[in-house]
Amino acid sequence: MGKPGVDFPGVGCGLVIQRADGRVLLCKRLKAPEAGHWNIVGGKVDHGELSAEAARREAEEESGLKIGAVDFLCLSEEIIPADAQHWVSLIYVTRDFTGEPWLTEPDKLSEIGWFDPADPPQPLSAFSVKAFAALASRG
Repeated sequence: MGKPGVDFPGVGCGLVIQRADGRVLLCKRLKAPEAGHWNIVGGKVDHGELSAEAARREAEEESGLKIGAVDFLCLSEEIIPADAQHWVSLIYVTRDFTGEPWLTEPDKLSEIGWFDPADPPQPLSAFSVKAFAALASRG
């Protein structure tokens, strides 16, 4: 059958979680694609799952936050030669959340925190670069 993103293009999702002060939640990845990079929360869209629901589910799993309404932000298609992976990700944005983030998946993520999207930590994932450009173009 094969593995999404490796044997055939995978369908992913991401969520830009933004506080009232403009800072966004980023986490540092431990696994491919882009291990060691800072990224918005997100993951794989499961069969039969809407991408917006997947973005909400992944965000809640990775951050411990309770996510409300999400809005579509952009599409990010990334071919990552270093990891031999190919992902098409639907990226959403929300300011509708409750709770404080914490490292809920230490096997997948090494750090989590709030950052200025205009001056994010490096290296930054390709997905996050596209998301922050789309966020900036919204005004």
